[in-house]
Amino acid sequence: MSKTAACPIVTIDGPSGSGKGTISRALARKLGWHLLDSGALYRLVALAGSTAGLARDDVSGHAALARRMGASFKVGPDGGERITLDAQEVTSAIRSEEAGQGASRVAAWPAVREALLARQRAFAEPPGLVADGRDMGTVVFPAADLKIFLTATPRERALRRHKQLKDKGSDVSLPALSREIAERDLRDQTREVAPLKAAPDACVIDSTALSVEAVVQRVLELGAARRLWP
Repeated sequence: MSKTAACPIVTIDGPSGSGKGTISRALARKLGWHLLDSGALYRLVALAGSTAGLARDDVSGHAALARRMGASFKVGPDGGERITLDAQEVTSAIRSEEAGQGASRVAAWPAVREALLARQRAFAEPPGLVADGRDMGTVVFPAADLKIFLTATPRERALRRHKQLKDKGSDVSLPALSREIAERDLRDQTREVAPLKAAPDACVIDSTALSVEAVVQRVLELGAARRLWP
């Protein structure tokens, strides 16, 4: 939902492990645009709920936290991210598998999604926005200038996530991770509100056999064809 021609929006949706976060950060850094990591917002809600001692099924409590929590996202010169929750550094904490499962759980609640909708749309500011998530092109920014749906085979996505966690010192088995990703896919694709799916006008990119650079280049070509950048 672009506000003006001065604020173009690119949405990048896809399942866990498709590479949408990496691609979004690389694209935002290259363009000098703002970045919205919507998945991180849901992870923050789950983390905030746990920190506040809320019951796992306390929908209204989590929705209230979603409305008032202080969150910020930064992309460093090296492409790394820095995320804070109420001024506290939580970048590592929200990237755990536990946080990911918590995010998938709270994201299925309409009250939480509604509480975060205006907050997500507020990220759209000049010179432009790259929005990463699961319903960016279908619900949050349905009139985005360019919509990407990034995918990869389930095995490739599990291998990527396994490597990412191992590099961070997390001891997780590949079979267990594969099961968790399959369960999350099913939950995200079948939830009643804003299920994971490609927008009808989205450009689908299968990243299974592509490098990060190749995917970014493809997105840049698509954006250039729409005159979003030179």
